[in-house]
Amino acid sequence: MRLRVEIANVSRQEIGIITGPISKAGLVPLSNLVDIIHSFSDSIYVITGGDGMNLRQKNDPTVHILEINSKKRKRTLLRISNYIRTQLNISLNLTGATKNASIWIFFLDSHSLLLAVLTAKLLRKKTLFLLAASITNSGKAHNSILSNVSRYSEIITLKLANRIIVYSPNLINTWSLEKYLGKISIAHEHILDLDYFNLSKDLSKRNDLIGYIGRLSEEKGPINFIHAISEFPKDGSIKFLIGGDGNLLDKITTYLNDNYLTANTELVGWIPHMDLPLYLNNLKLLVIPSYSEGLPNIMLEAMACGTPVLATPVGAIPDIIKDGETGFLMENNSPECIAANVIRALKHPDLEGIAKRARALIEHEYTFERAVERWRTVLKEADSNSR
Repeated sequence: MRLRVEIANVSRQEIGIITGPISKAGLVPLSNLVDIIHSFSDSIYVITGGDGMNLRQKNDPTVHILEINSKKRKRTLLRISNYIRTQLNISLNLTGATKNASIWIFFLDSHSLLLAVLTAKLLRKKTLFLLAASITNSGKAHNSILSNVSRYSEIITLKLANRIIVYSPNLINTWSLEKYLGKISIAHEHILDLDYFNLSKDLSKRNDLIGYIGRLSEEKGPINFIHAISEFPKDGSIKFLIGGDGNLLDKITTYLNDNYLTANTELVGWIPHMDLPLYLNNLKLLVIPSYSEGLPNIMLEAMACGTPVLATPVGAIPDIIKDGETGFLMENNSPECIAANVIRALKHPDLEGIAKRARALIEHEYTFERAVERWRTVLKEADSNSR
């Protein structure tokens, strides 16, 4: 746990965070948010589940972890039933903690859990929604009954929110949030240990290894990435790495085998957070082919490690990556577009300069102190709204 920063002009109060059950990918963002919010709160409550329970490893008696019991289901009706039970479980935990926390921050898509949000409002709690992604935009990649329910729930809960927090002003238009302009704040939970995420291997000494590291789910575009691999010669001059886990793993494995791409492509599975710098320092380029994003942590971690990033211009990405200056942007995430832009990036005459400027940006913007200062403003704005 980082040392807490004492903040003036913000009344100290007990604060809660709600995520719903999360995967391994959500643990670092949640842990970061807990550290930041703890700067303003003597006691913090976290309602979470899945890999979120690993927060207990912080061993901090002032961080109270309230567990959600949830099981992964494949069949639609069972998934819907589990979705409802999860909300009931959150609501019960929320009610139990109601005497303590006066502010609840809904994070990692939990703002789509309508019953939980309604419970918080009935208990007269301030609700702050930190939007890591647009459920409406992400749902377009899934087109399932449950994703449609989540999209409609998001519309209602955004109207109920006391504050809506997004990573950048660019997301207000991208996610069609203009109608909520009066209650939108800008902040994030992205903080990097720059001694750990650092340049350990010069870009000039790296082979032409192109990587995708992230969740293997539809909205992240990994299928587009593996189809792009087919556009390259199979002579081994350019190699590929895929790191991550998710519901598309079997489909990706089958495609690589059926198209004889395994010789040039390494599928390494989930990469523990402590091992990411090693992998990132071996990549010549990281590709983020997402349909929808907030502000991807892997992008910032790659930039900190001196690894250029090629990404689709979604979410807050264009605020960070300026094409040819701090990274590369591609018009869309079609396989042909990905392949053409990989070649463009590899041939860029100032690739090392781009990597250096990206690292400098991270050093300036993504420190713990900068994040705390932004959240100080958010909580002051939330206090102002309640008067």
